[in-house]
Parts: sequence; structure tokens; C-alpha cells
Amino acid sequence: MTQPTRLFDCLDYQLEKFPKKDMLAAKENGVWKPYSTQEIKDSSLRLAAGLRALGVSGNDMTTEKRDKIAIISNNRPEWLITDLAVQQTGAILVPVYPTTNPLEIEFIFNDAEVKYVFVSSEELFQKIKNIQPSIPSLKGIYSFNTIENVNHWSEISALSGDDHLAAIETVKAGIKKDDLATIIYTSGTTGTPKGVMLSHNNIVQNVFFSKESFPFDDQPGYKALSFLPLNHIFEKMVSYIYLFSGISIYYAESLDTIGANLQEVKPDVFTTVPRLLEKVYERIMGRGAALTGFKKGLFFWAVELGKKYDNLIDGGVLYNMKLAIANKLIFSKWREALGGNIKYIITGGAACQERLIRIFNAAKIPLYEGYGPTENSPVIAVNSRGAGRTKFGTVGPVIKGVELKLMEDGEICVKGPSVMVGYYKRPDLTAEAIIDGWLHTGDIGVLEDNIFLRITDRKKELFKTSGGKYVAPSAIENKLKESRFIEQVLVTGAGEKFVGALIVPSFANLKDWCEKNDIPFGSNESAVKDPRVLAHYKEIVESMNQFFNHVEQIKRFELLPREWTIDSGEITPKMSLKRKVIMERHKDAVERIYRQDGAVS
Repeated sequence: MTQPTRLFDCLDYQLEKFPKKDMLAAKENGVWKPYSTQEIKDSSLRLAAGLRALGVSGNDMTTEKRDKIAIISNNRPEWLITDLAVQQTGAILVPVYPTTNPLEIEFIFNDAEVKYVFVSSEELFQKIKNIQPSIPSLKGIYSFNTIENVNHWSEISALSGDDHLAAIETVKAGIKKDDLATIIYTSGTTGTPKGVMLSHNNIVQNVFFSKESFPFDDQPGYKALSFLPLNHIFEKMVSYIYLFSGISIYYAESLDTIGANLQEVKPDVFTTVPRLLEKVYERIMGRGAALTGFKKGLFFWAVELGKKYDNLIDGGVLYNMKLAIANKLIFSKWREALGGNIKYIITGGAACQERLIRIFNAAKIPLYEGYGPTENSPVIAVNSRGAGRTKFGTVGPVIKGVELKLMEDGEICVKGPSVMVGYYKRPDLTAEAIIDGWLHTGDIGVLEDNIFLRITDRKKELFKTSGGKYVAPSAIENKLKESRFIEQVLVTGAGEKFVGALIVPSFANLKDWCEKNDIPFGSNESAVKDPRVLAHYKEIVESMNQFFNHVEQIKRFELLPREWTIDSGEITPKMSLKRKVIMERHKDAVERIYRQDGAVS
């Protein structure tokens, strides 16, 4: 079979090359239930025919006239079946994060004129039901879970008949590679959501160029655990890599059950974001800190060895011997906690701490960092599995099929078949983002050794102090988060005389430290005001300041008693800080940093 051109071609592609008994799998009633390639093909076809019976179609196949179908759900087989079904009707899928607030959903549904929506739970059903009167285009809500008095998604498949099934085959044959497959609304860290229009060709090309560049070999025996939200282009595109590579996809029950699901599935691969890796690492370090005597010393000896690991420079005979011992005695338990079968982990969506990448790779848990925005479907670069194709601290070489250009200010621009069609109904924003075919990413970077791309910051996040000096906050924030006592941090200082920071402590580790130092821990609120705690954090900040130029060093900070969350609207679903929101909500703390005596002088 020649290289497919449309996403739903994965079904015939897999049936021909490596038909599977467990193309997809999910835990149902406590038991993992597999779905074969043939089952998924049949289910998606029946759902497509049922949607056609409801009047869903591509109409004249123009972007404006094609029906839009939304999905708001956790990761599960029904998600992908719905995606494949909608594609085959000629309609366009509009996926939305389950955590998106009602006002934003209302905007997205009205902007896209969503006709039907699939939800996974009663809570999400109620969220949509409450705003349905404000969405004139919305004709119906269907649920994957069985909920009393709510239409079940199986009712749509029941509408399929021979005539509709035959019609869908005709529609499928007429869908072209340049037709849109999806509109993904990016909430971003500021502003109104923008609908990124991605064609079948955009995503398919990114899939096959990534397959070749990483490389992802055809591995019909491999299993992947999926838990990053499927409505994000990173997990969606990687899912199609799995499907076109014969890798089975097992869906984690939730973020809370990942540890147990890793033990059950024993996957060969998964994708993640740095924030989740940081939490895994923090838990491991917490367990290490709870050890005593020789075992504790051995644990931290292994961790220190891991921090020095460099894949491009041989550490020498003595270092390699020590690392082999650390791997046998300590890191083997880390691998077992991940299921004991991991061949590689890919992280993206935000900058990953270099320290984590070194330690995981030292522990024989291959961790590869990649990069790319939704607007490029998404991958631009990724550290890869070939010799000399990974450099810690960078996002790796640019993948095949992507042309890279760095502007005078360092902004990363790319050209190629994965660049989006544009922003839905926003030709003005499209014209700003794509100039002469080049996508301007808004990210600043440098090319190291003429091979490896390093992201230095977001163009919009760079700020000037009142002295006219530029500061890149993310590098400082990532360094501070290397402390196990710092959960989250936001660097401040735009237009001010010096750099400051809002810091959210890792309260579990702080509480443990307080107990060991005979400091009462009454509550988060009282702890962040305790002079001894403030002195402890002053030491941490000053120890990190040595890594930065004087103008970048944090002079004062404020400790905050509550973590920033998606639900509170202070971080995006992919764990990026909403800087303006955080600054506004904590303006009193920012005011104290710059107008009163701060914690660091």
C-alpha cells in the first residue's frame, strides 16, 4: 500500500499490514477490554452512517459549509472511533478540553457552529446542557457513558442502514488530502481562543516525517499507554503514529491511575508533558528522602551520578562502573515503577528540565524531548534514537519535511506541508502568523552544532526591566523548579528595577522539612509567612541565582499558599502558565515585591 493521504486510511493500512486484536484497549468494569482493527473499522463506519442519517455531512466541502462535530471527553476508544467516523462523513471534528470553562466552550461552539457534541460524563453533559440555549447551531448532545435521560452515542450507530453505509463509502472516496480534518482551538496563555485549521495532509505528513525522523519503526508487538488529552494535537498526532506503526493504544483510566495502569499494561512507549514527569520525579525523591542510613545514602549517590550523565561524552571507566551499580541497585526500581518495559518516552508541550532528562536517561529510561506548535501539526524537531541525534537541553534536530529559518531576533520560523491551513474565520491572524509561506512560531531559539534546536524563550514572554535589559523568564523558572521545595514559579519584572518571583512551594516536601526542623506546620497560609521558611527559600533562591547574570537574578520573591491549576484558570490544559491571569490575581503579592520590603534584599 502506498503512503496514505488521509487520517482514516489508517484503518485499511493497519488491516493490510498488521491487523491487530488490540488496536485499542480500555479498562471496563475492572478488566482491560481490547478492540480489534476490524472492530474499530466497523464501529467507525456504522457511526459515520448514523451521523449521515442525522443529516451530518460535508455539504459542498467548503470549510464554512461543512458540519462541525465537537467532542469533550477523556481518552477512550470511543474518542478515536468518533474522530474516524466524523472524518468519513466529510464533517470536521472540533475537540475541546474537558476542563474548558463554559464561557470558552460557548465561544468555540458558536464560532464553529457546532451541530452535535459527544461528551463522556454526566458532569460534562450538564456543562453543555446549561449553555445549549446560547448555542443556536447545537442540535443534540450524545454521551459515551450511560446516563439516565441522556441520548447514548450507540443510538446514532443504530440509525445506520445499507443505504447510508453505501453513501459513506462514496463520500470517503471523494475526501481529498487537502480537505480539513479538524479545527483545534488553542486557548493559549492570553486572549480569545483561535481555531487552528489542520488538513488531513498536514497531520499525515507530520506523522510520516516523524516516523522516519525519530524513527518509529513498525512494531506490531508494542503497546503505548495514552493519557495526555487527545484533543491536543500532540497526543492526537502521536496516536496516528501508533496506528500507522501497528502499536496498540491502551488508554489510562485517569491521570490518578497512571501508576497502576503502567504496572498492568507494561507499555513500551508513552508521551507526556514535563509537569507530569516532574511530579513523578518528586514522588521518587520523596521516597528517597524517607529512607534512612545506608539506603538513603545509596539512593542520593545514584541520583547525583545521574545528574552528571551525558550521552555525547563518555564519563570514563570509573563513572560507567558506578552508573552500572546505580542502575542495578537503584534505577532498576524506577524502571519497574514504569512497568519494566519502557523503550522510550517522548515529552513535549513545554520545556523539560535538563536535569530530569539526564537522570532518566542515566537510569536507562530513554527520554526524548521534542517541540512544535499546534499550527505545525505539531512536530518541528525532536531528539531522536539514532547515534548522535540527541543533545540534552535541546529539542533535537529538525525533522524531515520541515524547513527552518531563524529571524534576526531568533524567532523560529518553519515552512513545509505540516503548516496549518490558517486560523478559522481569522484571515487577519493567519496573515500575521504565516508570511510568504513561513509560519512564525513566536518562539525564540538557537541552532547548536548546526543540528540541534534549543528553545530559549517565548517572544511574547521576554520582558525588559526598567534598566532596558531583556530577561527570558522560562529559563530562570525551570532552574528554580529543580529544587524539590519549589512546585511552581513565575518570574516578574517587566518595567521594574529588578527581577522578582512568585513561588508556590512543594508543600509535601516543605511540611517534611518543617517537621525535621521542629517548625510547626499549621497550614499552607501560615507556613509561607513563617520567617524560618522564608529564610529557607531565600537560601534556595540565592543558590540558584549563581547560574544567572546579575540582571537576571531574583532579588525578592513572595511565597503563595495555593497551587495554580487548570480548574482555577491560572494554567492552560497543557500546563503553561497564564501569566497575565496569575499576575492579576496576585497583584497584591507583586506589589509587595516591588513596593515594600521583599523576602530577598
